[in-house]
Amino acid sequence: MTLRVRFAPSPTGDLHVGNVRVALVNWLLAHGAAGGAFVLRFDDTDADRSRPEYVDGIRRDLTWLGLRWDEEHFQSQRLDAYDAAFERLRAAGRIYPCWETPEELDFKRNRLRARGLPPVYDRSALRLSEAERAALEAEGRRPHWRFLLEAEDVAWDDRVRGACHYQAGSISDPVVRREDGTYLYMLPSVVDDVAMGITDVVRGEDHVTNTAVQIQMFRALGAEPPRFAHLPLLVDAEGKGLSKRLGSLSMADLRAEGIEPAAVAALLARLGTADPVVPVQGLAELAAAFDMGRFGRAAARFDPAELRSLNAAVLHGMPFSAAGPRLVALGVATAQAEAFWEVVRPNIARFADAYQWWRVVVGPVTPVIADEDRTFAADAVADLPAEPWDATTWSAFSGAVKARTGRKGKALFQPLRLALTGLDHGPELKGLLPLMGRARAAARLSGRTA
Repeated sequence: MTLRVRFAPSPTGDLHVGNVRVALVNWLLAHGAAGGAFVLRFDDTDADRSRPEYVDGIRRDLTWLGLRWDEEHFQSQRLDAYDAAFERLRAAGRIYPCWETPEELDFKRNRLRARGLPPVYDRSALRLSEAERAALEAEGRRPHWRFLLEAEDVAWDDRVRGACHYQAGSISDPVVRREDGTYLYMLPSVVDDVAMGITDVVRGEDHVTNTAVQIQMFRALGAEPPRFAHLPLLVDAEGKGLSKRLGSLSMADLRAEGIEPAAVAALLARLGTADPVVPVQGLAELAAAFDMGRFGRAAARFDPAELRSLNAAVLHGMPFSAAGPRLVALGVATAQAEAFWEVVRPNIARFADAYQWWRVVVGPVTPVIADEDRTFAADAVADLPAEPWDATTWSAFSGAVKARTGRKGKALFQPLRLALTGLDHGPELKGLLPLMGRARAAARLSGRTA
């Protein structure tokens, strides 16, 4: 059987690192050694909160990360399938109506908690007589519908957590359809997984209880459940949950910060495993080495500082073939782009930083020259060799200045760097000097903006 996985976001907000980690692991599983299909399914049954702009945003974020999908589906277009499954389960006695209001349900749960008992629904709706039901309907109440769980030990072999067991009697019968006829998450997800031939469901460990419920739903519909894997949730560098910080960890925010998609993928693919996080240049490297068995049960720490450090490492290893078109788009001269990239890439933390160094090359740059160094810098103009210049020019130039003035070390190099670039740090001047050329270098050493 061909492996088929799905990513099923609700288009009610932006994708954040937690969502993307699930999408990425599913994609890597589908594109690893086993090969398979990656299905994108929008859980958009909540018409009040689902928005087209969030659908577009999810597509944009997945595309930016390189996570191409083989199929796309919308649950809002599959309501007939859910209605058919609902009627099958109702006819089989596995779905039943309930008339309690939210306030009445809260009261019941609070009473159970006060007695030290789990707040499990008491199934009182099943004990109503026809007359009692008719009276409730006469009051104008409309029922919500619950799935009737069988009292059994639900077991599965989780690909991350190992052997899992849940006693269904300790779980409330889940509501599958609201009073207004709209569906909650549980049943549509199962119906779609069956119809779309999903073989593996990979999601966060906050869905473990849902899995116990949905296994019974699969079987009630006459289908074999897929394999399940529940990833440990992400925490911050201090071990606290990310839920309160996710608003600042959306893909749109990371993209605006200048984080490379390869850095996001490299970090999220290894979080929760014992494997070292190392920079990669593409998803193919991650897919080739992907192994679901490497994930452990411990919480995975997501540290934005680690992501930024990894981002710099990705850029430092980026080949010109990938960087070239982006450099030209920034305004770097095509003829100089490759030499420029080799010079600046060890000095950037974001790709946009390359533009700042290109401005240093082509100007205008206002030289920074201390009063006591003005004569030293101006006299150095005469030591500039004739063009053409190459990687040996800086050594020849600085050597000539050293021989003439007797300066060495910081006293020699720092004033020259400040005059030529206006900065006290940066890429090696043996690479920058040939790019800026003799006329521009001479003007800056003379104290002129150029």
